[in-house]
Amino acid sequence: MTTEGGSRIHERWAQLRFSVIGHLLAAPPAAGTLRGELKKLAARQWRHPSTGEPVQFGVSTIERWLYRARRERHDPVGVLKRKRRKDAGSQDSLSAAVRTALRAQYAAHPSWSVQLHADNLRALSKTQPELSPLPSYSTIRRFCKAQALWKRRRLSSRETAGAQRAEVRLAEREVRSYEAEYVGGLWHWDCHFGSRKILTARGEWATPVLFGVLDDRSRLACHLQWYLAENAQNVAHGLSQAFQKRGLPRAALSDNGAAMLAAEVTEGLGRLGIVHETTLPYSPYQNAKQEAFWTPVEARLLAMLEDVPDLTLKMLNEATQAWVEYEYNRGVHSEIGQPPLSRFLAGPDVLRPSPDSAALRLAFTRADRRMQRHSDGTVVIAARRFEVPSRYRHLTAIEVRYATWDLAQVHLVDADSGQVLCRLYPQDKAQNATGLRRSLEPVGGEPPIKPTAPGIAPLLAQLMQQQTATGLPPAYLPTDELPPDDGETS
Repeated sequence: MTTEGGSRIHERWAQLRFSVIGHLLAAPPAAGTLRGELKKLAARQWRHPSTGEPVQFGVSTIERWLYRARRERHDPVGVLKRKRRKDAGSQDSLSAAVRTALRAQYAAHPSWSVQLHADNLRALSKTQPELSPLPSYSTIRRFCKAQALWKRRRLSSRETAGAQRAEVRLAEREVRSYEAEYVGGLWHWDCHFGSRKILTARGEWATPVLFGVLDDRSRLACHLQWYLAENAQNVAHGLSQAFQKRGLPRAALSDNGAAMLAAEVTEGLGRLGIVHETTLPYSPYQNAKQEAFWTPVEARLLAMLEDVPDLTLKMLNEATQAWVEYEYNRGVHSEIGQPPLSRFLAGPDVLRPSPDSAALRLAFTRADRRMQRHSDGTVVIAARRFEVPSRYRHLTAIEVRYATWDLAQVHLVDADSGQVLCRLYPQDKAQNATGLRRSLEPVGGEPPIKPTAPGIAPLLAQLMQQQTATGLPPAYLPTDELPPDDGETS
């Protein structure tokens, strides 16, 4: 317990007691005069340390304080503090059976309140006599507080094996805050469904999704943008803009959503040299900086748009860019004590220059292998046929890179080096029906094929020479050849 001055009550009591006997220690009375001095002190009034009311102390009490302080040479004030009870914190009123039952009940239901635990313990005591007599609610509450049996919010309402493992891990493992040492050392990103609906061009109300990227060290919002859906295309689009605005980070952290783990996103980050980490399942607190960022978005940005009757996606994005650049990034952050933009610029940083838009678009693609149909030199991608240039007709299994949302950009790549060789275009059967055909291109840069001279094949000629060299006649019986039929009968 502390007072308004901030000191503990037992410390204030020790200071009061020392002030009573302090002058007796500084100027010890002469022999035979101590009793008189003690009576003078007992006749005076002192201010109570907690209530402030006047209070007096007896001669024997003051005498006991004096002798206790005289014996202590190092800390005469400390010995005047109230002694701690030997049974403090032990709560002997809770039997071992009650403690066991309460802890087992909490392990099974950590989301219950203390009152609910006490009520269920009371009902359980009627069937289990060893729990009686049951302590009071305040005793149970103190025990739960001392044992850190706090009410825990459920990580997920789904009763799955992953959710249960996450609950156990949170109960058994400590949770600690962290911060990257360098700007660009770690970026967070996530999606947030807004509380305001927007009116689309089709005359429909839709709930927009905000995609946000934050730098871990500086808390700078690298990019924010609202979309109509949470998918891999929008994630790649938002990340590309964040990279071009701030640079390439070294590592990134996201949740385990389908859009975050799409092949285009994960492979793209790998090609850009960014380590992609994900939070553990059902553990959003690991990405707490990003989760906490949605609070000012709702409390300030969307609150200032609540009176806009026909809020559109364009208007929402324009307002978001103005708010994040001129208020959030330039305002003092409560945790770091300075504007995120200032800390971002101060560094130190490990950012790298970002490639251009075409390189980023090519990076956020998925790599896949397809079997070429040699009859017409085509491969199937997403139920559509694409033509392979004739100079690669010798390949059976080819590697392609594409994004599922943009089949206009399909590339053939070298399976060994990953280098892009050429673009693949969809098959145009109407154009092929005209009958026009291109000449076949040479394979591997070799000149066009020229047929050998007519005649017996080299292997057969070699075998015939070998037969002649033996000196033996051919192993067959010839027949007389009939003269050509001249149409006459014999």
